[in-house]
Amino acid sequence: MITEARRAVEAVVMASIEPVEAQVLAQLIEIPVTEVEALCSELAEEYEREGRGFMLARVAGGYRFQTHPDLAPYVERFVLEGQTSRLSNAALETLAIVAYKQPVSRAQMSAIRGVNVESTLATLEARGYVEEVGHDPGPGQAILYGTSRQFLEQMGLDSLRDLPGLAEFVPDAHVVEALERGLRLRVDTPIGDDPSEAASLDAPE
Repeated sequence: MITEARRAVEAVVMASIEPVEAQVLAQLIEIPVTEVEALCSELAEEYEREGRGFMLARVAGGYRFQTHPDLAPYVERFVLEGQTSRLSNAALETLAIVAYKQPVSRAQMSAIRGVNVESTLATLEARGYVEEVGHDPGPGQAILYGTSRQFLEQMGLDSLRDLPGLAEFVPDAHVVEALERGLRLRVDTPIGDDPSEAASLDAPE
């Protein structure tokens, strides 16, 4: 029965285009959810131990087969060959704001980016990465946006808790202080007082 259950899990997950929840697998195979989760863990460990090019991952609350991260360069070369519809930097920045600040309104996104995000937000909605999740209770009841299940699937995340911490991308305090000192120096130093110093400040490194 265990062998048949393992094969059934593989078959169903392989046939699905979306992550399959453990509860669904349990109903199909007619075994407890805990056994399904144990089987999936065993399968995942087995694939990793055997050095397979794919893995059984828990994503967006379910299980799916996906390529192994170590082989990303080959997969990217295959998938991106001839592709011209990649997200722009503006869209990626807006998506990051939604992911970390959600629920967030269009006005809040624009304020953070310093530009109107209407077109990039429309692109993200069309791609299925962002969706309406409610309305702000304040005046005007602005639409609030959040990331979708498809976002989790594309990012390979089980939940938003798996997003990397923002602290990983923020410079150390001494780096920020040095940058601020440099900026103050550029603003406070009259260009005509010392041409050689002004030239050195503006010269590319």
